[in-house]
Amino acid sequence: MNLQFDDTIVALASAPGSGAAGLIRVSGSDIIPCLEHCFHSDDQWQNSRLPTRHPGTIRLAGSDSRLPGALYFWPTVRSFTGQPLAEFHTISSPPLLESAIENLAAHGARMARPGEFTLRAFLAGRVDLVQAEAVLGVIDAYDHEELNLALSQLAGGVSTRIGAARLELLELLSELEAGLDFVEEDIEFIDRETLVKRLQKIRAFCEHLYLDSSERMESTGNLSLVLAGLPNAGKSTLYNALVGDKQAALVSDIEGTTRDYLATSLNWNGQPIQLIDTAGLEAGVHGISISAQEFRQQKMTQADLVIWCTAADLRPELKSVDQSQREQLAKSQNVLTVLTKSDLSPALAATHKCEVALSVAEETGLDDLKQLILSRLTEYRRGSRQLIGSTASRCRDSLRQAGLALQAAEEAAQLQVGEELVAIEIREALQHLGQIVGQVYTDDILDRIFSKFCIGK
Repeated sequence: MNLQFDDTIVALASAPGSGAAGLIRVSGSDIIPCLEHCFHSDDQWQNSRLPTRHPGTIRLAGSDSRLPGALYFWPTVRSFTGQPLAEFHTISSPPLLESAIENLAAHGARMARPGEFTLRAFLAGRVDLVQAEAVLGVIDAYDHEELNLALSQLAGGVSTRIGAARLELLELLSELEAGLDFVEEDIEFIDRETLVKRLQKIRAFCEHLYLDSSERMESTGNLSLVLAGLPNAGKSTLYNALVGDKQAALVSDIEGTTRDYLATSLNWNGQPIQLIDTAGLEAGVHGISISAQEFRQQKMTQADLVIWCTAADLRPELKSVDQSQREQLAKSQNVLTVLTKSDLSPALAATHKCEVALSVAEETGLDDLKQLILSRLTEYRRGSRQLIGSTASRCRDSLRQAGLALQAAEEAAQLQVGEELVAIEIREALQHLGQIVGQVYTDDILDRIFSKFCIGK
């Protein structure tokens, strides 16, 4: 990849095709001569030192015709690209926009490569790699939650936390190295207990981001909703009701009817959801049963929300099992408790500690369940997701390596080994965290990231 970015580049930055408005973007250290040949305005925009807007016209290629619009001009390195930047806003007419770009290219500008405007912003230090990837995340967002996540990342939410972790590690490293400089005087700049606690805190942050990145890589784009519970808890009946097909899943009074898992893609109020029905919890005694339980555990682990179904006619001897399994699951998963078959025991439905009581037979409680599901999924996603998918994929190994290095540093500190060994592991962690935000990078990494962008971004 050519990292030289002093030359002037131009590209269409708005969506292709006709529309209400079009946008041409130009950037480069020598942008003014190019614009002087192509843009006309009564304003004295060339000598401006502040971002300004100027009404005017841009000359089309091959004629004296001009396209009216407005030039937004950032004359200093305080622009997005870290160099003089101009954007021409006008009507979105593909032939006219192409002719204007052709004229700019004929007077000193070249066509921009995919992602080159954002690449220049990164190289100029205006954004880090995490924020640069968020630009593409905003463009590719498929729903409001993805858009909000990308905007949060673009605003520097994750970058700020990673930066704080790196700063904390740098402070620890400086204190350790200061102690090495005064080792003969037996001066302790930081005690081992404090050192271990601070390392543990940073490692927990890295591991949390690593788990988030793993979930993002496993995600299909839809939110995963899994029905779980003991055998004959009414899961398949509820699955059919939510899908809207009474024949979608086999329903029987015989326990253990569901052996495999079923999955259906739904769309509730614009929110894409993958609904999954799993086998009931039981002790496997043969191959099929064991495989069913493995599928069940895998799907629950990957779920954004688990609907735990407890039947109103549950046998008394199974109530303690149902409760213990539900409570154990809630320690690691987002769980919503549902009392099914409420028509069989109205009294229990009134007293049972559940979030929703429903009866598919009487068609009660289903709308309440859907609304609660959407609310819980939105709340969970907003609170737990920190990385967009492309960032998660790139950063996953760096986060894992940083966590391992911090764990090794902790162990070295706890074993009272030499401080120089602890310092080596901290430097390793700093190296991996630096790769995430782009303080350490290679041309291959940049090429892999920015080649995914469209031209003009």
